[in-house]
Amino acid sequence: MAFCLLKWLICLLSIDLFSVYLQLIIFVFTEKHVSMTKSMKKAISLCLFSMGFVSLMAQSNEFKIDVRKIGAPVQSTMYGIFFEDINFGADGGLYAELVKNRSFEFENPFGGWTPFGNVSVQTINPCFDRNPHYVRLSYEKELTGTGLDNEGFKGIGIRKGEKYNFSLYARVQSDMPVKLRINLVNSRNDVFEQKEIEVSGKEWKKYTIVLAPEETEARSRLRITMATKGIVDLEHISLFPQNTFNNRPNGMRADLAQALKDLKPGVFRFPGGCIVEGTNRATRYQWKNTIGPVENRPININRWNYTFPYKKFPDYYQSYGLGFFEYFQLSEDIGAEPLPVLNCGLSCQYENQDPNEDCPVDRLQPYIDDALDLIEFANGPTTGKWGKIRSDMGHPAPFNLKFIAVGNEQWGALYPERLELFVKAIRARYPEIKIIGSSGPQSEGEDFDYLWPEMKRLKVDLVDEHFYRSPEWFLNGAKRYDSYDRQGPKVFAGEYACHPANRENSFLTALCEAAFMTGLERNADVVHLCTYAPLFAHVDAWQWRPDLIWFDNLSLVKTPNYYVQQLYGHNAGTNVVPLTMQGEPVTGQQDLYATAAVDKYSNELIIKVANTGIRNKRIKLNLNGLPAGKHKGTLTLLHSSDLEAQNTLCNPSAVVPVVSDIEMEVPQVEVILKPLSFSVYRIKL
Repeated sequence: MAFCLLKWLICLLSIDLFSVYLQLIIFVFTEKHVSMTKSMKKAISLCLFSMGFVSLMAQSNEFKIDVRKIGAPVQSTMYGIFFEDINFGADGGLYAELVKNRSFEFENPFGGWTPFGNVSVQTINPCFDRNPHYVRLSYEKELTGTGLDNEGFKGIGIRKGEKYNFSLYARVQSDMPVKLRINLVNSRNDVFEQKEIEVSGKEWKKYTIVLAPEETEARSRLRITMATKGIVDLEHISLFPQNTFNNRPNGMRADLAQALKDLKPGVFRFPGGCIVEGTNRATRYQWKNTIGPVENRPININRWNYTFPYKKFPDYYQSYGLGFFEYFQLSEDIGAEPLPVLNCGLSCQYENQDPNEDCPVDRLQPYIDDALDLIEFANGPTTGKWGKIRSDMGHPAPFNLKFIAVGNEQWGALYPERLELFVKAIRARYPEIKIIGSSGPQSEGEDFDYLWPEMKRLKVDLVDEHFYRSPEWFLNGAKRYDSYDRQGPKVFAGEYACHPANRENSFLTALCEAAFMTGLERNADVVHLCTYAPLFAHVDAWQWRPDLIWFDNLSLVKTPNYYVQQLYGHNAGTNVVPLTMQGEPVTGQQDLYATAAVDKYSNELIIKVANTGIRNKRIKLNLNGLPAGKHKGTLTLLHSSDLEAQNTLCNPSAVVPVVSDIEMEVPQVEVILKPLSFSVYRIKL
């Protein structure tokens, strides 16, 4: 079979039909040919690459770029990020808490815990009314001892030399104090850190100590053991690194949040996604449950706990330690506009067809009030109810919310009849807020065709489109927005990712996304926001792939897809300028996809080009409007000869951008594009 494929590749040298080439890629990389070994696939990819150097194209393609014709502005929010608590992206991921089920509120109160000795769950006279469960430990010098181990999230990641805040709420049942021994235990069951706490008094009090381990351990456990006789009640047991992003208390894991900031995102969409809808009304995301003292935020089951039977995680809940205040604060810390998504009164239409689990239209006011109250929470004065809560939480200044989305992946008439009431209420009280509606879960088809006219009728500001599609779809989609209505609502590409059959974060998917995104930028008058999805995935606890950033308890890896997003985010420019080849936008001709913009602040021309072909491409750049002579600049190249190439925790730099200084003699200059590459040129004007 490999010999036949190589013969086919050789034939490709004599033609320039990308459709044939694409069919070959799909043939090689689809699950229909899983019997082909990885080494065979890699050999074919290398053959594709090497043939590109055998013969440069005889035809010289010319890009005409006119920097004098300043086009549509590229919105500062154009390239952003979308966060949903999937793949243990919040608890066990971005949210830095290291203890699982810290308040014993899982359906199984001992979820995440291993009790030993005399340990029971109680609810009488709790410390927190919305998290009423706590544990009672009794010890009379039994040989087994009494205590609890917490497993964390696939272990607890601990770094040598860093400090960790351990805290709990406790009380004793007698006049005698009780000593607790606090241990960190490594994967070999050896104790590598130990401190003691003495609990006294019959009223709940908070106790805090600092652990300073001298060992790095990715899969440690937290152990609490009674060191003296007595009865003690424990609640909200927490272990938090002092080193959080921007040193925020109750903050974010530093490396993961920094990776978000490094994308230079313009907008931050949260908290979902499907978890906004919930499987029923009881499990929908309610933002008011996620603010106020973290100890008293009621938990909620995560719908990704059970959505995929083949990827079930019974221990997956939302602690809401990462709540709406923290989302707004994180948006501010990474320099992105916050974009919250609210439930529209409908449960997930995929998971629940029971009409009783949808809020009737005539009872929708509490949901609408949630939207209005959220805007007040974000932007209102500290003299108002919700503005005061924001201020009391540590942020007197407003968060300057500009966008709000109502609904996620709803479809049919149920959605617009509810959305209409939200639009009227928000417009009446907060006309400055931009409202985002949805075109449903599909990128085309009956539901999509129904909802877009409805969004126009309701005069929403932006329409959220989602597409998880094949490599071929993404390449064809580079001209998707060329024919969109310029007078209607703008587009928010709110969830998208290239999905090959094996659902891997390969270089193939990144290259196809880079090609597709040239169409987003070229149509910046229509497309105002776009966010890849999902964002995070724990390597040992994921439900969905591909994902932008993979991580374990101590490290992370940025995928090739991440670097494509980063290259767009850092090279957005301020205004589109025309880039054509033979009078047409470059949307796949000769396997090329391209767009251009100027940056008024840095005084540069930015050219982005994806070469999805298997050969070098010689391109003549005709740069109209630049003064003749030498112009300095940079070239950032993302390239791999192996379409299956991936970045992994063991090899995080298999596909990374390479930056080089360049000098161009303009107005006409020739460049050579590597095969299978995404290039970003920045040229001083």
